[in-house]
Amino acid sequence: MSWLFGLNKGQASPPPDLPLPPPPVGGEGGEGGDKPKDKWSNFDPTGLERAAKAARDLDQSRHAKEALDLARMHEQTLQIEQQGKMKEYEAALEQLKGEQIRIQGEERRKTLGEETKQHQARAQYQDKLARQRYEDQLRQQQLLNDENLRKQEESVQKQEAMRKATIQHEMELRHKNEMLRIEAESKAKAKVERENADIIREQIRLKAAEHRQTVLESIRTAGTVFGEGFRAFVSDWDKVTATVAGLTLLAVGVYSARNATAVAGRYIEARLGKPSLVRETSRITVGEAIKHPIKMGRRLASKPQDALEGVVLNPMLEERVRDIAIATRNTQLNRGLYRNILMYGPPGTGKTLFAKKLAMHSGMDYAIMTGGDVAPMGRDGVTAMHKVFDWASSSRRGLLLFVDEADAFLRKRATEKISEDLRATLNAFLYRTGEQSNKFMLVLASNQPEQFDWAINDRVDEIVNFALPGLEERERLVRLYFDKYVLKPASEGKQRLKVAQFDYGLKCSQIAELTEGMSGREISKLGVAWQAAAYASEEGVLTEEMIDARVSDSIRQHQQKMQWLKNEKPEGGMKGLNPRQ
Repeated sequence: MSWLFGLNKGQASPPPDLPLPPPPVGGEGGEGGDKPKDKWSNFDPTGLERAAKAARDLDQSRHAKEALDLARMHEQTLQIEQQGKMKEYEAALEQLKGEQIRIQGEERRKTLGEETKQHQARAQYQDKLARQRYEDQLRQQQLLNDENLRKQEESVQKQEAMRKATIQHEMELRHKNEMLRIEAESKAKAKVERENADIIREQIRLKAAEHRQTVLESIRTAGTVFGEGFRAFVSDWDKVTATVAGLTLLAVGVYSARNATAVAGRYIEARLGKPSLVRETSRITVGEAIKHPIKMGRRLASKPQDALEGVVLNPMLEERVRDIAIATRNTQLNRGLYRNILMYGPPGTGKTLFAKKLAMHSGMDYAIMTGGDVAPMGRDGVTAMHKVFDWASSSRRGLLLFVDEADAFLRKRATEKISEDLRATLNAFLYRTGEQSNKFMLVLASNQPEQFDWAINDRVDEIVNFALPGLEERERLVRLYFDKYVLKPASEGKQRLKVAQFDYGLKCSQIAELTEGMSGREISKLGVAWQAAAYASEEGVLTEEMIDARVSDSIRQHQQKMQWLKNEKPEGGMKGLNPRQ
């Protein structure tokens, strides 16, 4: 609507019903450009004319009112927009003020921070100065103390020197007086001896004559007695014969007794004494019978036990070892030839325990030796090995000889670098086990059976793999040791042990699932740890949290051990240690 008032901002073309203005006369500047230019010289009144004409037309038009309303509304819209812009400007001003306040706050905080740093630096500097002053005071005090100490030491040294000088002077005076006294006594004694010299010489002469006479009389008397006795002995031939016979019999008796004692000792040692290589045995020895007579009596009165009592194995392995136990018992009853067994697998899977139970079930004695004890014996290893087998062969009930860690000395002779003494001991072992025996049964246990010499493998009749327990076996083991180390002590009431209320069966099942890969020995140690935890508590009560803590600790330790084993394990692994083989 701006064209109504002759205001055309964009210089748009006029409406079509208005006539075009006539062109200006003359050139730029009016008439010929001779008159001077003023501010109205370029004014064009045609626009005002057109606006006036448009206003007259608009007044005469029927849309005049609507046009005025539209113009008014447009003006109001412009005012509203202007007010909006003013509010936006005021908001921007307020935001700018807030930003200035924030910036001023930041500057103030920075200023406060810098002032704080300055105060801290000033305080640190003052503290440093105070410490330096204190150290200087201490240093001065130390120097003063050192000076006083030095003066005291000098004073003490002077006093000590004066005391030593006094003592030395006194000693010199005493020595001088002593020398004067000794000289006086010597002169007096010499004077007395000079005066009594004749008397003293006479006394010495009399004493010597008396002593000489006494000695001669003694020699004469002894010779007379000995000569008469010897003449009487020589003249009596019966006495001479009896004396010679007695001395001969005495010499023969001493010699015979000494040899007989040595033979008897070797026999007792071979038959009844325990060899040095045997660490543990159920066979009754003289020393054990003397030390523990009640224990020996109970052992003799004991009855055969089940071979798998207290031994938890998987069903297939349990069936196999039960067959071995039955066959061994029947062999012992019928005095047949025993079969040699090799048991291999990870540590703590029950090899030693089953060997003991097998001997007790079969009515045999057992003896346990370790392969690591053979190598340190050196040259004595051959003799010790023969003593072991001689002692084993003398058993009337039959002996189960269990060799733990057998791979320590039964290694391959061709590839392994073993000493000559160990090689000789191995040959002695092979010689004594070359044939089946009805006196002893050989049971070898090893974690690395692949290191055995081939001749050892040839002497083994049956190989049994003791693998790590599975889930069911672990649950049986957990329940067994929980009952042994926790429930029984708590129910018997002999020890200070109590158990909190929780589901024992569910807890044992959960522990069995968590202890995957652990051996029976590790699970038994877990039971001992529970008991120790209860004893260590103030009230002596074993709670579920304490059990979980010990289980977590054992699992962490087991994982650490497995990591160590993995780092030390050579490429290709060891088949004997594979828990799932």
